[in-house]
Amino acid sequence: MDAVPAKGLEQALDAARARYVAANPRSSAQLAAADGVMPGGNTRSVLFYEPFPLAIARGEGAYLWDADGHRYVDFLGEFTAGLYGHSSPVIRKAIISALDGGISLGGHNLLEDQLARLICERFPAMDKLRFTNSGTEANLMALALAKAATGRPRIMVFAGAYHGSVLSFAAAPSPINVPHEFIIAPYNDIEATRRLIEMHRAQLAAVLVEPMLGAGGAIPADAEFLASLREATRAAGALLIFDEVMTSRFSAGGRQKLLGIAPDLTTLGKYLGGGLSFGAFGGRADLLDLFDPRRAHALAHPGTFNNNVLSMAAGIAGLTELFTPDAADALTRRGEALRARLNATCAGATMQVTGFGSIMNVHFTAAPIRRPADAVSDPRLRDLFFFDMIENGIYLARRGLIALMLTIADNDEQALVAAVERFIDRRADLIKA
Repeated sequence: MDAVPAKGLEQALDAARARYVAANPRSSAQLAAADGVMPGGNTRSVLFYEPFPLAIARGEGAYLWDADGHRYVDFLGEFTAGLYGHSSPVIRKAIISALDGGISLGGHNLLEDQLARLICERFPAMDKLRFTNSGTEANLMALALAKAATGRPRIMVFAGAYHGSVLSFAAAPSPINVPHEFIIAPYNDIEATRRLIEMHRAQLAAVLVEPMLGAGGAIPADAEFLASLREATRAAGALLIFDEVMTSRFSAGGRQKLLGIAPDLTTLGKYLGGGLSFGAFGGRADLLDLFDPRRAHALAHPGTFNNNVLSMAAGIAGLTELFTPDAADALTRRGEALRARLNATCAGATMQVTGFGSIMNVHFTAAPIRRPADAVSDPRLRDLFFFDMIENGIYLARRGLIALMLTIADNDEQALVAAVERFIDRRADLIKA
């Protein structure tokens, strides 16, 4: 971890927090009111931070407004789910049209097969799929399918990975994780991972991997690492599951299409429901057909809102009218160019931006980052950066995550770069290389 002048950092952070508190009294009051009916006034852990989180009042296009009337350029993009920006006319029209036909129909509807076909066409490794309500559910179902299909109990995951609220493997496995038999391997380490696969091959049902760690710091997997997983799982008779809940946006067919790697199963979520609740898992037909209700002893997969018409309609509109294959490629190019600009701005500071395409993360270390342990730095620098960005009208995740929306324009990117430049100039004594 890079050394930071502790006293100066504490003073700078205290001052930044004080300005934040003074500027946002209504957000503070909102949390206090909510605390009476929700623990800590919170119902989604990642959104909370001290001294209190901003209360967001509305969004439009690429912008957000908080309860105190401040406007921000939204560079968080709802943790990658808000790809289409806020209040997209195309998405609104699709939702209103669906509402005209009823919300909860209690049966097969006329939209679900359309969205399923659009997704399967984009992801060649997905012969068939089933919908869920979130990426978490998608991963849970994919793991259940892998264990049922192979008759094996163990699941390999990677240190620093996040596959949902009950599948989190940060510094230590979460106490609310589901009780699978997990094998935790080091990310981007071919030799160690292959040894573990071989050691557990008779009991290994699946390897679940993010082609880029998302919550783990926007750290891309090496192409050779993912190719090695494909080879090793095939040899061991285990399934390879790509969690592309975040990385599906990197091309029309996700990172698997860019790399030419076909996993056995793929999990999806986030923006593919047009910004509404959504998840899906799919892959080889012989695996998905285990859920065919016409078969004896078919696997069950209930879910009241799996095929809800609002997510189906919004998802169809988004993929056909907004996030076309050309738009996906353009967004990835935009993100690559922006990350290069930010890293050029960070030259000479103990600061860098990792990621791929339209998803990136700010880190406060100058050392190369290939796994989460490499990104460890003083968390006070992260907080200082966050509050400075808020003060400059830039909204991103406290952990430094940035996810571009289609509505982000050149002038919005320039605002971000300028804010980072001001941060580096202002905090030079704390982040000089």
